[in-house]
Amino acid sequence: MGFSSFFIFALRVILISHFLWTFPPWEYPIARAEGTRLIISGSSTMAPLVSEIGKRFETLHPGNRVDVQTGGSSRGIADAVTGLADIGMASRALKPQEAHLFGSVIAYDGITIILHRDNPVKFLTDVQIRDMYTGTITNWKTVGGNDAPTLVVNKAEGRSTLELFLHFFNLQNRDIHAHVVIGDNEQGIKTVAGNPHAIGYVSIGTAQYDATHGIPIRLLPLQHIPATIETVRKGTFPLSRPLTLVTNSPPAGLIKTFIDFAQSSQSHDLILKQYFAPLQEG
Repeated sequence: MGFSSFFIFALRVILISHFLWTFPPWEYPIARAEGTRLIISGSSTMAPLVSEIGKRFETLHPGNRVDVQTGGSSRGIADAVTGLADIGMASRALKPQEAHLFGSVIAYDGITIILHRDNPVKFLTDVQIRDMYTGTITNWKTVGGNDAPTLVVNKAEGRSTLELFLHFFNLQNRDIHAHVVIGDNEQGIKTVAGNPHAIGYVSIGTAQYDATHGIPIRLLPLQHIPATIETVRKGTFPLSRPLTLVTNSPPAGLIKTFIDFAQSSQSHDLILKQYFAPLQEG
């Protein structure tokens, strides 16, 4: 090896050694892709809608990614507070003890009682619903249905649908005599669709979407008001709720851009396709 070749080889060894000393293997510089990743977590009711809004947002804002994760409204609030998510999804209004957070409503939804499509019962009073969930009524014949035991489907802790249902019917979760406890709306719908004697409660938007796509469920009226997105939009359905994007500080930068987009007319058609009530018409 000539002197010049040896010199070049030695120089390479010195440079590589300096690089390894400066950057241990676990700290090697990583070339990052351009753009920003928004992490949004929480309500399973909102997740399909926010995912669709996210896809359109990515198309209009190249280089940015929207990652939507479910787990319930409580998780969305917690993740927004701890910084595990940029935005939390809560299918309810913020509580007084959450006044330090910032909520941005993007649409409205309701909570409805659902039965199997083959169940002959077309209406239940608030008292009958309460009695079925507390175990006072255990057979459908008591409310004009078939002679068959009721199968009560309840929501898991941490779900805003559960909180709102309990509040509306003046119940505590310990009062509920449930046969099945489910997480998200689709689990509840599948359970009722698979059992003609089941009763459950889920998002109107999710239930109306599934019912119009061949899932054998029926949405019951509440206090004689039809469970439709139209009655939610008009403000006449008695058990309605806002769909809220939650942040730990005033929205700014890309987070604000996304929230503004979700609230704008650019997302209107996506909200309607998911059977929710948008903030604005047209």
